Amino acid sequence: MNPDHPRERVSRAFAAEYGSEPAALVRAPGRVNLIGEHTDYNDGFVLPMALDRAAWIALTPRTDGIVRLHALDLEQRGVFDVATATRRDARGDPHAEHGGWLEYPRGVAWALQESGGHVLRGFDGVLASDVPRGAGLSSSAAVELAVAAAFQVSSAFAWDVADVARRMQRAENRWVGVASGIMDQLIGAAGVAHHAVLIDCRDLSTRPVPLPPECAIVVLDTATRRGLVGSAYNERRAQCEAAARALGVSALRDADGAALEAARPGLDELVYRRARHVISENRRVLEAVQALEDGDSARFGGLMDASHESLRLDFEVSSEALDAIVASARAAPGCLGARMTGAGFGGCAVALVERASLPEFLTAAAAAYRSASGREGELLVATAAAGAGRATS
Repeated sequence: MNPDHPRERVSRAFAAEYGSEPAALVRAPGRVNLIGEHTDYNDGFVLPMALDRAAWIALTPRTDGIVRLHALDLEQRGVFDVATATRRDARGDPHAEHGGWLEYPRGVAWALQESGGHVLRGFDGVLASDVPRGAGLSSSAAVELAVAAAFQVSSAFAWDVADVARRMQRAENRWVGVASGIMDQLIGAAGVAHHAVLIDCRDLSTRPVPLPPECAIVVLDTATRRGLVGSAYNERRAQCEAAARALGVSALRDADGAALEAARPGLDELVYRRARHVISENRRVLEAVQALEDGDSARFGGLMDASHESLRLDFEVSSEALDAIVASARAAPGCLGARMTGAGFGGCAVALVERASLPEFLTAAAAAYRSASGREGELLVATAAAGAGRATS
């Protein structure tokens, strides 16, 4: 194992911090969404895969409710009592060392306990991650799920994938303050090695979809970042809700293109275009699953291209850097399709690439993006990984 891998780093740091070996290691992956952007909070369909980049926690359970956590990447330490994780204001918790990053584990403790949830015991832990922050690869959801997995070890509650995902979404929505959908948390909990996962964001059903062995998934990091809470994400969600109300449906999942066109004269043009993206994107996800199951990688790549154009023009969440790296990927050898991934406004794109051309693709795409943007993008050949839980040796 690479000594710089977060698994090794948290194990070493735990021994140094607490004077003993950890009792357990847990991990929770980041994710890359292959297609289906801004459909999750519209009760639609998404096709992500869990990444082999993950958040890791080395821990030893405690018999009380105290959580002591060293965030290794930030070189910060936090302490709180799960019994007082009932509000974001940490006053009244004699154990709390209040800080911005600590709101994530405190929010997890709140979400796991609320509404007749689990009885939690604390733990001593060290946290590290190699999921890039702010890149649209769900670094925050990975941390949340890793903390949830640590609580599962310390508290021995049943790990129900859908329930944990819903609770982590509530932590993100109601504690952190981001109106995210369920995709990030659910793929992080339900990932399947070597597969993408089709998620129905209404009933939370999942179906593994095998990835083509002759192709590679390449994540293309623009080296630009966006702040999700301060971005236009929440505004886009509100526009989608306005479109659903105008169309007389509970969510845009229930609308089709014909209904949207019929209602267009009475819709604000911006709301119309937001809805057109969501409705067409839901259709593209289902077509993409069929293409993969038919072994039609070229068709899948074409749907990725169409998704990016819809996100760029109708949903307006791309950026100059994202457009540049997508264009650089598409022009490189072996690329079958590329699109931005994540909420947008910066971060990463994803490409489907023929493995036979992978070395040439990586060299050409990186050079083209450098020339177009003046930035050094990072290209990661990704492997689909399993979901969150206790790590095995």
